Amino acid sequence: MEVFNRILSRVFLLTMAVSFAPSNVSAQNDLRIKNICRLKGQEENTLQGLGLVVGLKGTGDGGDSKPGIRALSQVIQKMGGQVAADIQGRLLEKEMANAKNVALVFVEVTVPPSGAQPGDKLSCKVSAISAKSLEGGNLMLTHLLGPRADRPVVYGLASGPIVIDSPKVPTSGKIVDGCKMELAVVNEFIANNKISLIVDPDHRSIATSQNIEDSINEYQSSVESTSSINSNSNPNRYGKAEKNKTAKAIDQTTIEVTIPGIYKEYPIQFVSLVLDLKLLNLENKKRVYIDEREGVLIIGEEVSIAPVAISHKNLTISARGPAKPKGNFVSMSSKDGDAERPTLKNLTDALNVLAVPTADQISIIKALKKDGLLFGELIIE
Repeated sequence: MEVFNRILSRVFLLTMAVSFAPSNVSAQNDLRIKNICRLKGQEENTLQGLGLVVGLKGTGDGGDSKPGIRALSQVIQKMGGQVAADIQGRLLEKEMANAKNVALVFVEVTVPPSGAQPGDKLSCKVSAISAKSLEGGNLMLTHLLGPRADRPVVYGLASGPIVIDSPKVPTSGKIVDGCKMELAVVNEFIANNKISLIVDPDHRSIATSQNIEDSINEYQSSVESTSSINSNSNPNRYGKAEKNKTAKAIDQTTIEVTIPGIYKEYPIQFVSLVLDLKLLNLENKKRVYIDEREGVLIIGEEVSIAPVAISHKNLTISARGPAKPKGNFVSMSSKDGDAERPTLKNLTDALNVLAVPTADQISIIKALKKDGLLFGELIIE
């Protein structure tokens, strides 16, 4: 009987997934929770270690790098090689002073948010400490420690030929699939039958957190209603706690979600459904992004400016006036035809009509922000 009930419960959960998961084709482009949130605990981790690169073409550390010479001497000694020592047993490192084909390097591996299991292979980054170039080098077997610096545990082993990313920076390269995991890095995201959703920095606000909370609670309410209708016994069979709110917004950053009883044995399915929920009426960020080096200008649709008249070189732009340009004069009209509340997009459209270069547009936007005439966040990189 117990086996039958478990099978029945599984069928019910699958039915809920099909009935309430937002999977219709027309909504594929809708913004979902997974697009602006991550699971707390599902973060990248870094493994790191010090290693030796051999096989260089005279571009190694040389005799000036005592740490590199010392490390090379110790490796040779551990591998059965003979290195002279003084009467106190200390290695005579000066014998390795002319080893110009060897370099001491820093090795770093990024473990993805999903974690890693023994046997997984990850790419690693290799950076020289004092060598002139790592081109043609081969990393000797290196222990990678982490992810916590206070627990020096070997999680992976790295080795292999180095590929230089850019000829302009020969002191840095990578080893594709050069790290083999020896221990598992598991990122737990369920604690005390709860998960925490962390909103991306670009979308953090009180309104966004409340929107996410409402979306999850509305979905759970629909599940509970259907479970009560389809239940042949007590409609409260899943517990009174199920009537409480499943999601609770803690602040602009965190939304805490309790896993319902009907998903107790299937938490991954519940998390998947939550992350795929659509978000309605998400607050549009009033933001302008400028990349001056690349000449990139990205403007939020709701960024507005004060009614102004702008003179730049031989151009004149006004928030009032005729809709079409006349000579070097062009007006701006707002989205609703109200010149009292023009948007920044109206301004850039007018500037584009006059073929104003992007660099000049950026200068105008920066001046508006400086004078307090631009209503939105300005990000310059």
